[in-house]
Amino acid sequence: MFNSFSHFRFLKPLRSFSPRNLLIFLALLGPGIITANVDNDAGGIATYSLAGAHYGMALLWTMIPTAVALIVVQEMCARMGAVTGKGLSDLIRESFGVRVTFYVMAALLLTNMGNSVSEFAGIAASLEIFGISKYISVPLCAVLVWLLIVKGSYKLIEKVFLVACLVYLAYPVAAFMAGPKWDVVIKATVTPSFSTDSAYLMTMIGLVGTTIAPWMQFYQQSAVVEKGITAEQYNFTRLDVIIGCVMAIAVAFFIVVACAVTIHPQGLKVETAADAAIALKPLVGEHASALFAFGLFNASLFAACILPLSTAFCICEGLGWESGVDKDFEQAPQFFWLFTAIIAVSALLILIPDVPLLEIMFVSQVVNGTVLPFILIFMLKLINNKKLMGDHINSRGFNLVAWSTVYVMIILTAIMTVDMIFPGIVGRLAL
Repeated sequence: MFNSFSHFRFLKPLRSFSPRNLLIFLALLGPGIITANVDNDAGGIATYSLAGAHYGMALLWTMIPTAVALIVVQEMCARMGAVTGKGLSDLIRESFGVRVTFYVMAALLLTNMGNSVSEFAGIAASLEIFGISKYISVPLCAVLVWLLIVKGSYKLIEKVFLVACLVYLAYPVAAFMAGPKWDVVIKATVTPSFSTDSAYLMTMIGLVGTTIAPWMQFYQQSAVVEKGITAEQYNFTRLDVIIGCVMAIAVAFFIVVACAVTIHPQGLKVETAADAAIALKPLVGEHASALFAFGLFNASLFAACILPLSTAFCICEGLGWESGVDKDFEQAPQFFWLFTAIIAVSALLILIPDVPLLEIMFVSQVVNGTVLPFILIFMLKLINNKKLMGDHINSRGFNLVAWSTVYVMIILTAIMTVDMIFPGIVGRLAL
């Protein structure tokens, strides 16, 4: 079915394990792991926390199909980057024209700006748990993010990001400290459960929808290109992608478990990831609560770097401007000024008293849900173009899995967007 499993050649380096292959893999490590883990940002952690706190382990089963969907989508865009040497925006402009590219870029700028604001909101909320005012934390973190990207080299930035990925271990530690019954956890993971309750349906869709976002495809493909990965090296990069996706889903899994075995039995209602961190303190202990809060800070700061960077990459590629963190303001002025503007606006919005954050995040998520299906369709059209991809197009079996993933994502994002605009309508129709 999978054309002799040709698209599972990531196993080849494992079959021919050697010190040389290990060194090559470590040299190419980065784009897959970084992109997937950044997806566990402030919004993602909030979604996983709410799922566990409100519904216990009832939604753990969604982690398996979500992992498959994430791997399929990220593998394709990374493969395109390695084979063509071009970013996704470049390929969309060359294949679908400037007009289509302009509208896609405008939508991505809008949704990523909203997402960037939510990351700085996560920074503010997480550090306020430790007694640090947002009027101190947000400006300092904004300057830190700016200096890292503008003054650092790609190799330095990638090393910092890989270290940040390790901090996500705080969530598995917090989950183990909560003392779950692992036989119950495993059973819930492999046993699907459904409900016609509108809030349950939206939480389930949110768990899947928060895992695959348009910025991820653009950033990962650009990172593969900037790192100089070629088709000959792609077996190792494919493994990097899969490890990253598994890590990201594992973190989400442990966040749900931690909240399911502590907050849910108490019947406590939480609205944000910061609420979940605070709620854990009397239930599990100060250390678990601090780990959870620190994990939220790390995730928010990490994503506050990547989301503006991804936006600058995709817009500059789409409009034919120079881009890349190894360049400077003189070589790529539009790239760095766009990155700077997104950081500055996002941070300043958080500092405005009574700013309508929920409305900003609402609009960004609606646009995100609208854009995602188009991006996935563009990707599948591109990756099945033999003139573009040569022998690296999808096999028939892989296309079956990929298109099925796309259709499911289109349906889920459509349902989520409709329910955002008309709250409660999905639950009423389900009944």
